[in-house]
Amino acid sequence: MNASLRLFLALVLCAASLCAAQSYKITDLGDLPGGNFSQAQAINVSGQITGMAGDSSGNGVVFLYSKGKMADQGSLGGGKAIGNAINKSAQIAGYSTNTAGTYRAFVTVNGKLVDIGDLGGGTAAAYGVNDSGQVVGSSYTSDGGVFPFLYSNGKMISLGTLGGQGWSSANGINNAGIVVGTSWATNGFFGFVWKNGKMKQLGTLGGGFSQAYAINNKGQIAGDAYTSNGDLHAFIATGGRLKDLGVISGSASWGFGINDSGIVVGQSTYDQTGSYHAFVYNGRKMLDLNKLIPANSGWELDVANGINDAGKIVGYGTRNGTTLHAFLLTPR
Repeated sequence: MNASLRLFLALVLCAASLCAAQSYKITDLGDLPGGNFSQAQAINVSGQITGMAGDSSGNGVVFLYSKGKMADQGSLGGGKAIGNAINKSAQIAGYSTNTAGTYRAFVTVNGKLVDIGDLGGGTAAAYGVNDSGQVVGSSYTSDGGVFPFLYSNGKMISLGTLGGQGWSSANGINNAGIVVGTSWATNGFFGFVWKNGKMKQLGTLGGGFSQAYAINNKGQIAGDAYTSNGDLHAFIATGGRLKDLGVISGSASWGFGINDSGIVVGQSTYDQTGSYHAFVYNGRKMLDLNKLIPANSGWELDVANGINDAGKIVGYGTRNGTTLHAFLLTPR
């Protein structure tokens, strides 16, 4: 074989590999003893996972999945608790009902759920945590408002709003302490970025609405926004500019998680009936994750909530007709 032919074949093989979609091994995270449902919300750099799972009493409790095993992390005394975020030290942030049935924000300390308080209104929920243990979420205030908060060094502060009144929330935080979320402005409901004490409004995809769910350590943001024709599409924002990620099919998608490579995961309609499938956006296009796992696996992947820097994805779906089952996807 001459050199020219070898070069030609190498280029063909290279092109084929670039065009081939990433495939994944799927792992069922299982259930807690006596439980029959689970949903995975977040995964850290080490592959540890958190979310919510049913216990033997039928309650929803926080779980930590590590080294192939799911462990019950309990609740704050009530019947519903969920871990929404997990950092490199396996600290989990989320929310739980207490014995009075009130929703409270928590972060784990030495494996135990600790109530981190509220902004005066008695109810709070946490949605994000960074590697320094800073926590973000939303809380009622004494006057009945709902504001985004930052919990740091044992203190919770309000981040304010974009100028409007109504429900607002901080949904994600990176290791630089930059916070993203959603807030009412005077002219609508928009995603925001909070940095150095100042809140800045994100744009939209041409419509009048946006939400920000996650931010990576490069400052890229995942969320969703209305387009000019009124559809809701997932986006990735880089340097303040929103890129429309489209849909699998249909008219709606949501971007829930992003890693430091800018890979986004979430949920999209996949047909004209409005049914949903989990997706991954690989930097070029949105892909239905159901087409990237082994055929005849018995799975239908509904939502992808989190992705780490190794490209491992977590979420939940249906397996052999059983709803709300947590999964882990590992790139092959």
